[in-house]
Amino acid sequence: MTSHDSDQEKTIIGVPYEGLRQNRELCVEQPELEGTEELAMQKREFKIRLADNAGKRSSASMLINKMYSWRGYSATGSLDENPNRVTIVASDGDMTIGTISINFDSELGLLVDQLYKDVIDPLRAEGQRLCEFIKLGVDSEVKSKKVLATLFHIAVIYAREVFQYSHIVIEVNPRHVKFYERMLGFKIIGSERNNPRVNAPAVLLSVSLDYIHDEVLRVGGRPELAAGERSIYPYFFSPAEAEGIAGRLFSIN
Repeated sequence: MTSHDSDQEKTIIGVPYEGLRQNRELCVEQPELEGTEELAMQKREFKIRLADNAGKRSSASMLINKMYSWRGYSATGSLDENPNRVTIVASDGDMTIGTISINFDSELGLLVDQLYKDVIDPLRAEGQRLCEFIKLGVDSEVKSKKVLATLFHIAVIYAREVFQYSHIVIEVNPRHVKFYERMLGFKIIGSERNNPRVNAPAVLLSVSLDYIHDEVLRVGGRPELAAGERSIYPYFFSPAEAEGIAGRLFSIN
């Protein structure tokens, strides 16, 4: 793995992976890892960068809108510049192959307030520092557990280590709740409601960032444990790697 700037861009890390898999899209709303066929794998490297300009944000938006359209969801529009949002992209050469965005709670609120303000406000009152993960997706032609895990883990490091947030909230399609419960340890905190942004039902989930940190300490960087764990955390970085990435994020933030 490498963690140096390339072409004067804000590269966070480069990660080797087996690309070119003929699988379906994987995104927060559609997380189906099991039973997919992995074909024509080719050793490559993808790089994780901040989407810190309009071009990168546009590429991330195009990927998400393509995936939403394929799934029959309404398009979600473009990712505009927002001081309370961080967007991260995974790139293989010039192609954007994955993305995730983090919205940090502020006086402007979160997207989940539109449906679940009655659930979110009591958590704020308890002192939870909330962020929401949105627009997570990995392109179908290059989908990889490692790409998904890398995007999610770097977003976690950003939220917990750089900005000291305590919990993630996320809206998912009801049929994918079991994935998030089993593979990532999320819990249901809000019942099914219709999400007008994508014209589809949603359930509100949450997980503590301390819980994720503990799972990384336990199994991070040990993909050989994935089958027995039935968890995606073994595909996360090791604790030592995560510490190095946190230092890198501090240096470029």
